[in-house]
Amino acid sequence: MANSIFSNNVFYIFVFGIIVLSILWSCGRFFDCLKTGENSARLPLRTLLIAGLLLVGVRGALASSVPNIDIDAPKWSKYDHYFKTYTQKFFGDDIDWRLFKAQAIIESRLKIDSKSHVGARGVMQIMPRTYKEIQNKNTFFKGKSINNAEWNIAAGIYYNSYLFKRWDQKLTPEKRIKLMLASYNAGFSRTVKSFNKVGKPANKWSAVNPLLPAQTRDYVQKIDGLILIAHKKSPRKKPPKTMIAQITE
Repeated sequence: MANSIFSNNVFYIFVFGIIVLSILWSCGRFFDCLKTGENSARLPLRTLLIAGLLLVGVRGALASSVPNIDIDAPKWSKYDHYFKTYTQKFFGDDIDWRLFKAQAIIESRLKIDSKSHVGARGVMQIMPRTYKEIQNKNTFFKGKSINNAEWNIAAGIYYNSYLFKRWDQKLTPEKRIKLMLASYNAGFSRTVKSFNKVGKPANKWSAVNPLLPAQTRDYVQKIDGLILIAHKKSPRKKPPKTMIAQITE
C-alpha cells in the first residue's frame, strides 16, 4: 500500500547511468588494449563486477538510512490539525499523533497529488479499492473524496486502526503497532504469514522482522527513526517505546 518518499526510481536511474558508463568505459579500454596488445579479456567483466559491488553497497546504505527530518518543523506542519483530530477519533489518547504524520512523510512527503506506480494516492498513499472498502466499513467516509487531504489522512489513520485491531489483543500494544505498520505497507495477509512462521511464543517483532520484505523493514525503521528524532526534540507525550526506537527484545 505504501510508496516510500525515498523511491527507488531515482536510484534505478542512477544505477542505469553507472552501468551504461561502465560499459562504455570498458568497451573503450577493450579496444585500446587490442591496439596495444594488453590482455583485454577480463577488463569488461572486472569493471562491471566492481560497479555492481559498488551499487549494491550504495543501495544498502540508502535503504537502511533514516531521513534526518524534523517532523515538527513548519515545513511539515500544514496538516497537523488533521493528524491530531483523526488520531484522537480512531485511537484516542493512547498514541502520539505524530506517528501517523511520520508515516505520511515516508509515504508521500505530505503531497496530496502524490500517486505511486501502482495507483496509491494522496498523503497516506491509499489504493482506490482500499478506500472503497473503507467507505463500506465506515459511513463517515461516504461521499468524501480520496483526493481531499483531510479525508485521505482520516482514511489512512482509520485503516491503521482497523489493522491494529486485527492483531491479537494478547500481544502488547508495542508489538501490535509494529505489525500494524508492517501490514499497512506489505499487506495484512503477508505480515500474518511472516508472523505465523515464527510461531508462538517466540513471535516477537525482532523475530518477525527478518521474514518481512526488505521494503517493509525499511519502512517501519524509517517511521521509527522520525518519531525518535521528534520525541528527542519535543517530547510532548511519551509514546510506547517501540514507536520511538527499534525494538530490542
